[in-house]
Amino acid sequence: MQNMSYQLYGADISYFTGKVRAYLRWKNIPFEEIASDAGVYKEIILPRLGFPVIPVVIAPDGTCLQDSTEIIDALELHHTGPSVYPDTPRQRLASLLLETYGDEWLVIPAMHYRWHYNREWAIQAFGALNAPNASAAQQREIGARRAGPFANAAVLLGAEPHMHSAIEASYESLLDDLSRHFACHPFLFGDRPSIADFGLIGPLYAHQYRDPKSGEHMRKKAPLVAQWVERMQNPIPLSGGFLPDDEIPQTLLPVLRRMCIEQLPVLADSARQVRQWIKEHPGEELPRAIGKHSFMLEGREGQRIIRPYSLWMLQRARDYYRSLHAEDKAATEAMLQRVGGDVFIDFEDPPRLARAGLSVKVAQ
Repeated sequence: MQNMSYQLYGADISYFTGKVRAYLRWKNIPFEEIASDAGVYKEIILPRLGFPVIPVVIAPDGTCLQDSTEIIDALELHHTGPSVYPDTPRQRLASLLLETYGDEWLVIPAMHYRWHYNREWAIQAFGALNAPNASAAQQREIGARRAGPFANAAVLLGAEPHMHSAIEASYESLLDDLSRHFACHPFLFGDRPSIADFGLIGPLYAHQYRDPKSGEHMRKKAPLVAQWVERMQNPIPLSGGFLPDDEIPQTLLPVLRRMCIEQLPVLADSARQVRQWIKEHPGEELPRAIGKHSFMLEGREGQRIIRPYSLWMLQRARDYYRSLHAEDKAATEAMLQRVGGDVFIDFEDPPRLARAGLSVKVAQ
């Protein structure tokens, strides 16, 4: 192999590229980052995957990896050194839940702030990424076309006009919770970033730190969160450890409680809806979205699309929970009950899911 480094095809404005980039840096894995312009999509990504998506990682042996969670899991298997997964039950389960929260729930405020506060900047940034050699006017025109589906997704994910104030109240409360935590600990579970940190860095870096108005807001309201973002982007590789004795910091409990209150009921209803959809569509492939359902945020009710992929993410936490022996399971259940996580304990799982392209399918 002539090139012993990995190639990361992504973008600074990309939610999940931020997650993978931060992981590669902390894990001290050599990589070259390549901005995914129109040529990269045409010549690299579409021929290999058949659909447009970033990030994509190509290993030195030519193996192509896609999906931030599967990229990290594949690299964890092939690279020695400290793991981003805690090996004790409460920390491990909490980290998997918070990765799901970052990947699949914080997308709501991330998309809201980008497209309702940073829209013109984002359009120009999309154009510059897609056509770096075009004029500013051409980039804006291209960006407007390319950004359209992403801007529309903000509303589909729950950022309807009447929900804006609730989304902002929830996000600002999260910043307060994280600020209190980072006043005591550099990362979520101690001195080492966990998979939970990498889950949260996706939205909190690419959208909320880098987008100009959002970044100004974060640095003013929550400078300790901004400093955590900077630590995640410029880490000391392979350093630190998780808290001893499977400790869950008291300062992290409000963040876990927010995930349990806001996201878990939505996931439970999503599982119910997926079970019903499969029953009514025997043998058909699951679509990326199967209609809409209601969700509650800060006392307000909104509508958002039902995404089966979110259940694949939660399935990882469910698998780990079910694998635990009685004593360890009891310890995790006591933690969950402290943060309003009874929905997880009593969760009714859909049929087992497997990742398939941009979405998931019923596992065979």
